[in-house]
Amino acid sequence: MASPDIRTVAVFCASRTGSDPVHMACARSLGEGLAVAGINVVYGGGGKGLMGAVADGHLSAGGRVTGVIPSILRDREHQHQGLSELIVTRDMHERKRTIYERCDAAIIMPGGFGTLDELFEMLTWNQLSIHDKRIFILNTGGFYNHLIAHLKHMEQEEFLYDRVTDRICVCASPAEILTELDRLRN
Repeated sequence: MASPDIRTVAVFCASRTGSDPVHMACARSLGEGLAVAGINVVYGGGGKGLMGAVADGHLSAGGRVTGVIPSILRDREHQHQGLSELIVTRDMHERKRTIYERCDAAIIMPGGFGTLDELFEMLTWNQLSIHDKRIFILNTGGFYNHLIAHLKHMEQEEFLYDRVTDRICVCASPAEILTELDRLRN
């Protein structure tokens, strides 16, 4: 399903740190690992929380990071000041579309409503064949266990057109995602 030519991944995650320090550590580790693997990052452009940690990790390892932030959130999410490229959009819809257009795959990390919105929009677009980008969930500390169980329940109740595993690859660590990306690229 995923293109073997994965050059840029979208990373969707929180602009907050959350209560479990494992999420921040994994965010930075993921950013670093993607840079070492030669994969660029496009994300929401924030400098705080998990968003900032992914960008900082990637940049510290010599990677290229593109941030896409709507003008209304420049202050709220404290736009990152050291990105390779920053795109300011009119609104959230343009932000998401820009990120989707610039990525070859997506990684979903822990987050709130916005992160779930991005996950479900990408899943819906996959289902409708608007794109066929591979979607990874980084399930650090079991953060998404309940959501994954619910998605499987939706499948069992025959409300989905495809199996959950046809649309999502769930990984427990940044290393596991990097292994999967490497497998897809080779």
